[in-house]
Amino acid sequence: MMLASKIQRRAFSATARDLSKVAVLGASGGIGQPLSLLMKLNPRVTDLALYDIRGGPGVAADLSHINTKSTVTGYDPTPTGLAAAVKGAEVVLIPAGVPRKPGMTRDDLFNTNASIVRDLAKAVAESAPEAKVLIISNPVNSTVPICAEVFKARGVYNPKTLFGVTTLDVVRASRFVSEVKKTDPADENITVVGGHSGVTIVPLFSQSKHPDLTSNADIVKRVQFGGDEVVQAKDGAGSATLSMAMAGARMAESVLRAVQGEKGVVEPAFVDSPLYKDQGIDFFSSKVELGPEGVAKIHPIGQVDANEQKLLDACLVDLKKNIEKGVSFVASNPGN
Repeated sequence: MMLASKIQRRAFSATARDLSKVAVLGASGGIGQPLSLLMKLNPRVTDLALYDIRGGPGVAADLSHINTKSTVTGYDPTPTGLAAAVKGAEVVLIPAGVPRKPGMTRDDLFNTNASIVRDLAKAVAESAPEAKVLIISNPVNSTVPICAEVFKARGVYNPKTLFGVTTLDVVRASRFVSEVKKTDPADENITVVGGHSGVTIVPLFSQSKHPDLTSNADIVKRVQFGGDEVVQAKDGAGSATLSMAMAGARMAESVLRAVQGEKGVVEPAFVDSPLYKDQGIDFFSSKVELGPEGVAKIHPIGQVDANEQKLLDACLVDLKKNIEKGVSFVASNPGN
């Protein structure tokens, strides 16, 4: 009898591996809508669950007419709706929150988005503790630690399944380099490490085909503050939503590829990392090899030159403060 149930369980888990439910929390927002569209177009996704405080069912109805196989369900903005949206999800994407306006730093968003991420993380911890959680809500350097603290408080924290999405920094870096060097951005593989705001974003051009760019302060600054270009150009009407949706979809696709057994999938991500723990910095973004359980291996940053070392030193000072801010927010505002 025991053997039969073991075989059944194995059969079920093999099938479950091919069935990938993805939940988007904040699905009707500026990032949420294009991100949900890209997930609907992804053949690896079989079940797409959309949740928002308003408009989730409407976005779901719209996307459900697209002729790809996955089913799309929009959930009501209630605790039971949220629980049902995340239950059984392989990947939970969290782009919920308010966008930046001109003159705002990612840090200015902190209080509003911190509460939103805390409450959504609670629901995931209770209804889908094994899901791979991809945090897009800014400031990522603080919202990822918030999520970790919420999971720890409920005894379900797994450092392998929590990711801050920093893919956009790499996407931007390859695009900006290709513009300067007149190359195809698809051929530019720029490593970007650190965090996901301002000086915490550290492009490592010395490891690319263009080591000369490490002394090009303009392009370094553009990679670090590329988000500001979009905030200013949108003139109060939002921040990077379309490029961020593409980057979030790329990260989700990589996680699903690894879950479904593909080997050697590597993406940058802001994760619980051993690289700078001795300096009291628990989270850091570097290249992460993905596997069925989430994080399989965290790559060290490798050789850096003197310019990059200066950038790293500045990054670590800010990053430590950002992480502490997230941790202390949950300590003082545990919520319900």
